[in-house]
Amino acid sequence: MNEGSPISGYREYRPAAALRAHASCLWTDRSPGPRVQRVVPDGCLDLLWLAGRLVVTGPDTGPREARLPPGGLLVGLRLRPGAGSLLLGKTPAERLRDRTVDVEDLWGVRGLAEQFDGSPDVPTIGALVHRVAAGRLAVSGELDPVVMTASRALDVPAPLSVMALADRLGVSERSLRRRITGAVGYGPKTLARILRFQRVLRDNQGNLADLAAAHGYADQAHLSREFRRLAGHPPSSGRTVA
Repeated sequence: MNEGSPISGYREYRPAAALRAHASCLWTDRSPGPRVQRVVPDGCLDLLWLAGRLVVTGPDTGPREARLPPGGLLVGLRLRPGAGSLLLGKTPAERLRDRTVDVEDLWGVRGLAEQFDGSPDVPTIGALVHRVAAGRLAVSGELDPVVMTASRALDVPAPLSVMALADRLGVSERSLRRRITGAVGYGPKTLARILRFQRVLRDNQGNLADLAAAHGYADQAHLSREFRRLAGHPPSSGRTVA
């Protein structure tokens, strides 16, 4: 997820119907001038149009700075946690942890970005991103229902322990950890931490103590420590997230 700024032109749209099981949104961002964008972990992978290239951004484990050129257009398809097989196929998501990889290198194909020829505009690039992602459906295979169910179950203030969740899903704890790590890029405990952090980012109402209690932190100090780890700044700094 991108941290916004007053000049950020960040927008989110519903993805194409065929991709909604895999993707949570199509997003765009454009700035009139150069800027540095802080990106924080969200448990997702993105198919991204970036400076005339199609890339896959892997799961982040901490904050990073992305330098955007003036007038640069970003268009991304954000996958749901656990839906990485659409972009990765049999490649484990942990191999892309904290990395950005050109899709032509990842998939062993050429000419994908050349499907677009002209001045960048949101409808055309959005259609290209959708088309490339939809073309992956035939080779990506079915989503792992255990991983998708587990990802949703971990996105609550008081999730089950990994052992209890594995038992409920009818798999071994080892299998659950392996399957989540392969599909998301990190294990269930880290995923739960990042999903909790994202819930706080979306819920900016109330004081920090109330937010900590509502979202399953031990206390306000615990919430503040997690923000420093995952966002690179304390939650009281006044920064906002798009």
